[in-house]
Amino acid sequence: MLDPKLIKENPQIIQEMLKARAMEFDLDGLIEYDQKRREFIIKTDELRKKKNQVALEISQKKKKGEDASLILEEMKNVSGKLSELESEQENIEKSYSRLALTIPNLVHKSVPVGADENANKEMKKWGKIPEFDFKINDHIDISENLDLVDLERAAKVAGARFYYLKNDLVRLNQSLIHYGLDFLAKKEYSLIQPPYMINRESMEGAVIADDFEEVIYKVEEEDLYMIGTSEHAMAAMHAKEIIEGKDLPLRYAGVSPCFRKEAGAHGRDQKGIFRVHQFDKIEQFVFSRPEDSWNEHEKMISVAEEFYQNLEIPYRVMLLSTGDMGKVSAKTYDIEAWMSGQNAYREIVSCSNCLDYQARRLKIRFRDKTNEETQYVHTLNSTLIATSRILVALMENGQTKDGHIKIPHALQSYMGNQKEI
Repeated sequence: MLDPKLIKENPQIIQEMLKARAMEFDLDGLIEYDQKRREFIIKTDELRKKKNQVALEISQKKKKGEDASLILEEMKNVSGKLSELESEQENIEKSYSRLALTIPNLVHKSVPVGADENANKEMKKWGKIPEFDFKINDHIDISENLDLVDLERAAKVAGARFYYLKNDLVRLNQSLIHYGLDFLAKKEYSLIQPPYMINRESMEGAVIADDFEEVIYKVEEEDLYMIGTSEHAMAAMHAKEIIEGKDLPLRYAGVSPCFRKEAGAHGRDQKGIFRVHQFDKIEQFVFSRPEDSWNEHEKMISVAEEFYQNLEIPYRVMLLSTGDMGKVSAKTYDIEAWMSGQNAYREIVSCSNCLDYQARRLKIRFRDKTNEETQYVHTLNSTLIATSRILVALMENGQTKDGHIKIPHALQSYMGNQKEI
C-alpha cells in the first residue's frame, strides 16, 4: 500500500511508476474514491456531532419535563441520514481499499525499465564454471543413478512435481538447512520457525492476495493459506505493533517448508526437483529504519553471496527490470546459480526492498521516544536457500567421472566428514 498523501498530492509519481512497470491500473478511480471517502468522513463526523447535540437537547427537555416529541422526530431523521451515510461510506471505503491494496509499489531509480527479463542487468559474476572431461548428466539422471530421488512413487501418492528424497540426499538436504541456520546465526539473525499456515488478513498484508492466490494453496473452509515462503508469516509477525526504535533493525532467519502451485511452468522444469510444489527454505527478513533500508538491502545480497561462495557454487547477480520484478518490491536482485547439467544460470535467490509498502498494509510502525510521532518501518526479504534448487546445483556441478557427487567443504562436517555421495 502506498502513502495516501502521495496519491492525493503527487499522482504523477504513481503514473510514472505504472508506465515503467507497463501496467494498467485505475488510478483515476483510486483518486476519485479517495476524494469521496474524505468527503464522507467530514459529512458523517458532522452528522454525529449533530446527533450528539440533539441527544443532549432531548435529555435537557426530559429533565425539565418539557415536550420532546419534535426533537425526538429530529433525532429519528438525523439517525436515519447518518445510517445511510455510513452505509455509503462503507461501500466507498471497500472500493477504495480494493484498489489501494492492488496498486504496485514505487520503483527505485536504479531499476532498469523494461518489459521482461530481457531488460535485466547483470551486476557481477563469481566463480569458475566447472569443466568436465566426460559426458555430463543433469540432476534427474544423477539422482536416478544413485537412488537419491523417487519421482514415480511421489507422483503416485501426491501427483506431479512432488518427490521422495532418499538416502544421502536427505542428509545433504538437512545439512544445507543446518549450515544455513548456523551461518545466519553467526550474522546475528534471530532464528524463526513460523506457522506454516496464515490467515487472509496476514497474507494480504504481505502480498497482493489476488495475484498470489494463483500460486498458493487455500485450506478448504478455513481462513488459512499454506505459506509459499516464510517471508509472509514473518512480515505479519509484528502487525499492528509499534517497535522501539532502538531495537531496529530486526533481522530474522525464517526456516520452513514452502508450498506453491507453480501453475503455468512447463518444459524440463516439470521433471526433477528444480520447480516443485513443496520445498524447504531459509529466508532472510529485516525490519529497518527508512533511512537504513538501502544499506540493509546491499547487506542482505552480500550475505547470500557469501553463503554461495562458501558452497563453491558459481553464480551471477542480476538486477531485475521493472517488468520482471514483483509488484510489492521497489528493487530486486536475483542470484542465479550455474547448473552444469542445464548449461545455464538458474534463479536461486530473490532479494527485495519493499520500503514501507508492507508495513502500511500491516500497520507496523516504530518510534524512538514515547511521545514521538510514529513512522512506518521498511521491510526487506531475501532467500538464503531453497534447498531443492541447491541440491540440483550441487549434483550437477559436483558430479564426477565415476558417477559420484562431490560434497562442498562447508557441508562435509554436517555430513559426518563425508566427501562424496
